[in-house]
Amino acid sequence: MKLTYDPRYGIAYLRLYEKAEQVETIRLSDQFNVDIGPDGTVYGIELLNANEQLRAEDQGNLVVVNEAKGERQEIPLSE
Repeated sequence: MKLTYDPRYGIAYLRLYEKAEQVETIRLSDQFNVDIGPDGTVYGIELLNANEQLRAEDQGNLVVVNEAKGERQEIPLSE
């Protein structure tokens, strides 16, 4: 899994799997797209207007929590 974020364009993409050749992008809203394969596998989630969505909470940090280990990591999102 990989999260990429470009604050210049306000786009974030959470890649769950490398894209297959026949991935369809489903637009769920003006700010949210999902890439899905023919078998229903979700390959990625795209956040448009991500600057507002990612900075809205947690003091502008991306928070990664490993529930199994009880670990929490905060990554500052650059402006």
